[in-house]
Amino acid sequence: MERRNVGILGATGAVGQRFIQLLADHPWFNITWLAASDRSAGKTYAEACAWRLDTPLPKRVAEMVLQPNTPEGSATDLPRIIFSSVDAPIARELEPKFAAAGCAVISNSSAFRMGADVPLVVPEVNEAHLDVIEAQATRNTSGGYLVTNPNCCAIGLVLPLAPLHQRFGIEKLFVSTMQAVSGAGYPGVASLDILGNVIPYIKNEEEKLQEEVAKLLGGLRVEGENARGFQLADLTVSAMCNRVPVLEGHTECVSVKLRKPATREEILDAWQDFQPLSGEGHEGLHLPSAPLHPVVYVEGDARPQPKLDLDRGNGMTTTVGRLRPCSIFDWKFTLLSHNTVRGAAGAAILNAEILAVLGKFDFRKFPPIGLALEENAVPA
Repeated sequence: MERRNVGILGATGAVGQRFIQLLADHPWFNITWLAASDRSAGKTYAEACAWRLDTPLPKRVAEMVLQPNTPEGSATDLPRIIFSSVDAPIARELEPKFAAAGCAVISNSSAFRMGADVPLVVPEVNEAHLDVIEAQATRNTSGGYLVTNPNCCAIGLVLPLAPLHQRFGIEKLFVSTMQAVSGAGYPGVASLDILGNVIPYIKNEEEKLQEEVAKLLGGLRVEGENARGFQLADLTVSAMCNRVPVLEGHTECVSVKLRKPATREEILDAWQDFQPLSGEGHEGLHLPSAPLHPVVYVEGDARPQPKLDLDRGNGMTTTVGRLRPCSIFDWKFTLLSHNTVRGAAGAAILNAEILAVLGKFDFRKFPPIGLALEENAVPA
């Protein structure tokens, strides 16, 4: 695979740091551009960023100069591929500008996840939704487009749901989350609020989880031979979201009502067989960030646990346990996912990897970066 230059928008934040950590030795992507707020632009990354991860800040990145967070006026060439980790209000303003300038914007923000022509993607679940990129207006002028990954809890949840939905159908779903404090960014939740406590409210989290699952498990709206939008899955989702004093790892307790009966063994087989990125049509794909098994079931009454199961699959696997009958619905289980790896930066990087394989980073027929912002710019 050709190695491509990439940039990070919001590079000094918690998710931006995780992007840098995961991309430091990536075989397909090379960090050449970093941007942050006006107060940080012009400083070196080391000067502007308080590095908080457990691996050293790469020396090359530490010496890079942060650029303004706009597509214009950068002292460093703007790459075609931009990972975005800015807050939703900022993303609403900036991400369309980068797409209009000719960039593939791969966003961790919630700003455009439910957009009518914006793919919300987990590659193992709904890779086909990426076809809707071609319906975005900027794709036909500058070549730029926008792709998003889901909420950190929705990603961990939808991975074990997808094989069940494919085999048996899901009619109703109840989920109660126990979400790590790192999901709130840095400095996150005040220590006097969270230590020895549970906070049973995370702003907008329940709404995001409920609507995103339906989009992720849904289909495509096709006009003629072209994908033009999405059809939400016909299922009912109820979510309750809680912040707990755990540093990393979101735990979720799930109950599902299936459309077709399934035994315990059939459900376990569905999870075991779920290898969509290495199965039929994907042989030899070998995406660098994709786990061989995106869903792993562990036996034991007290599993999964963040202390024991968080880093399975380099943090990209959802670990499931405690599958048992539910007295209200059909089955219930507990899952654990890494909220800043699979739930944030790792999810966006995996999206970039599948976009590369699908040829969505071929911009040769489009104008150079930024030219489409000029009034009379047209595709070459």
